[in-house]
Amino acid sequence: MNDRNPKPEGPDSGRPYHHGDLRQAILTAALDVIADAGPAGLSLRDLARRAGVSHAAPAHHFKDRTGLLTAIAAEGFGLLAAALAEASDLKDAGVRYVRFAREQPAHFQVMFTPELLRADDLELATARALAADALRTTVAAVRAEEFGIDSRLAGVAAWSLAHGFATLLLGHNLDGAVGDRDPEEVFRTLANTLFRSI
Repeated sequence: MNDRNPKPEGPDSGRPYHHGDLRQAILTAALDVIADAGPAGLSLRDLARRAGVSHAAPAHHFKDRTGLLTAIAAEGFGLLAAALAEASDLKDAGVRYVRFAREQPAHFQVMFTPELLRADDLELATARALAADALRTTVAAVRAEEFGIDSRLAGVAAWSLAHGFATLLLGHNLDGAVGDRDPEEVFRTLANTLFRSI
């Protein structure tokens, strides 16, 4: 190769390899794999190959596959918390929830598959709490007397609608019903029909 196309650095190139942010590179590669093949397609050895590092390198950051999936879920809950924190009301929170699922499908899939995760992980617990707090903030603005049930149940109902819609959407179960329409607008219409009072 000439100087304009130098040999790539990495474990097989014979040249020293310096990775700027291996942890994030592994997370990004893992999200790509999950988006294509689901969590079952994930292997630390394959991710190391994709990142161009030794097969043992990912274990320094995640210990094992469960640790990696737990880190993905924690990152996802943090992103969801940030999205929900910007919501103007409970309906808008639902729209943002659906948008998050569409934009971060691999995160979404892992976040709600608890058997893949390390339940006692502090980072995961903290991120989950942040997302729950963001949802609670929007639910707190709901006046129970207008909704006909207490605000906590209103939150459960809204979350069920948003999560169910997002899950069905990602599984292509709503392709016929949604068609060419914007899924977020379809969700907003559903929310307006079912939750007129909030």
